[in-house]
Amino acid sequence: MATLVKTNGNLPNLLGSVFGKDFNDIFAPATLTNYGVPAVNILEHEGGFRLEVAAPGLKKEDFKINLENNVLTISAQKEQKNEETTEKYTRKEFSFNSFRRTFTLPNSIDGEKIGAAYTDGVLSIELPKKEEAKKTPRTIEIG
Repeated sequence: MATLVKTNGNLPNLLGSVFGKDFNDIFAPATLTNYGVPAVNILEHEGGFRLEVAAPGLKKEDFKINLENNVLTISAQKEQKNEETTEKYTRKEFSFNSFRRTFTLPNSIDGEKIGAAYTDGVLSIELPKKEEAKKTPRTIEIG
């Protein structure tokens, strides 16, 4: 089985290998630019599923959510520009953060009723099940 390894694009991987993950994170805190994609929780409840995407620092206008052929695509894009001008110098800095995640949804999801909300840095997407897909308990008699 292959091992999944996370590397940090800001500092050479050698620092992480020699000093450990915590040393590397001191100089490069967790942001979208460092790790590429945010963490996602998938919860199943009685009426369907909920995706929780941890994406602090973004606005709801930064997100784009699409559903096509039972494939849910969540993407975000944010561009930030800073310019500081004084008498002797001009300093310009800009950053561009983006990510894209796709999820293949089961046929039991009602695509017409999917809803989303962004609160406190977490994008929550409700994926309700179709009525015929909701489980109803039944008793089976032994004959």
